[in-house]
Amino acid sequence: MGISFASGAMRRLGRRAALVAALGLAALAGGQAQAAFPERPITLVVGFPPGGGGDLYGRLIATAMGKTLGQTVIVENRPGAGGNIAAGLVAKAAPDGYTILLAMSGNLAVSPALKPQSLPYKVPEDFALIGLILEAPHGLFVATPSHFKTAREVIDAAKQKELTFASTGTGGAAHIGMETIKELGHLKLLHVPYKGSGPAITDMLGGQIDMFFATASPLVPQVQQGQLRVLALTGRQRSPILPDVPTFKELGIDMTMTQWYGLAAPAGTPPAVLKVLSEHLSRALADPTVQNTIRKDAAMERDLPMDQFKQYILDDIANYRKAATPDLLKQIGQ
Repeated sequence: MGISFASGAMRRLGRRAALVAALGLAALAGGQAQAAFPERPITLVVGFPPGGGGDLYGRLIATAMGKTLGQTVIVENRPGAGGNIAAGLVAKAAPDGYTILLAMSGNLAVSPALKPQSLPYKVPEDFALIGLILEAPHGLFVATPSHFKTAREVIDAAKQKELTFASTGTGGAAHIGMETIKELGHLKLLHVPYKGSGPAITDMLGGQIDMFFATASPLVPQVQQGQLRVLALTGRQRSPILPDVPTFKELGIDMTMTQWYGLAAPAGTPPAVLKVLSEHLSRALADPTVQNTIRKDAAMERDLPMDQFKQYILDDIANYRKAATPDLLKQIGQ
């Protein structure tokens, strides 16, 4: 009997040990599965056509992250509706980390602030936010022959008579930015929307409009080549690449809104996957080649942690809502 009892006890202990070992292996396998992300290429959805400013930044980050992730990050261009089509696609994608969005102020701040009812997604509810990439100031540009040599001259003149300014679209970040400057500075300005910077610059060079307000990055080469002059920039501090250009804040107009880009994934993406993506985004932003490429365009990289990026976007939405005067809402049909 003693022997039988001992054998039974040993068998029970053996089964228990086997169960513990199996559970341990399962936990180890789960850890290995998480550690293996990504196991295949990742798609970065960009809401611009190939060659545009946002597309170039998306490809820059995709290339840099691909090197450290060990998997290709494929850029998929889905232009249209100011980036809202791309955002809508990612919001409905599988929340596994393999489809992510090049988020920007247009589709994750401006549109949610001014026309949320027309969007196929909600911010921030439909997204898991990975991190900020960069901030690019908006700039006030004039043709080189313009009699306006400084932003102060423009401000003083616009208090006396109506001046015209162009943007690349009604309701865009740049348009709203200049309308905010108009409101804060008590200026007389008439908005003239264009479908792109090319036609706007052509008309400005021809004298049909007084100035052009746009994200500075794509126009820095034309400034450096002497084709355009930039009189002032938005943002909290001067750009290192354009150190002689004052900020609007220095001129007494506290408008610091910028064009920003970041990364977002569909809501429900596992925290472990988001952590991997965020860590590799940080590694990309620490790459000197990435930094130099961003900074030569008068922009600045911003390595903002995941938990702070959400509040950053909510604050930006609040700023655009605050900027939505009755006149502006009438212009954009809201």
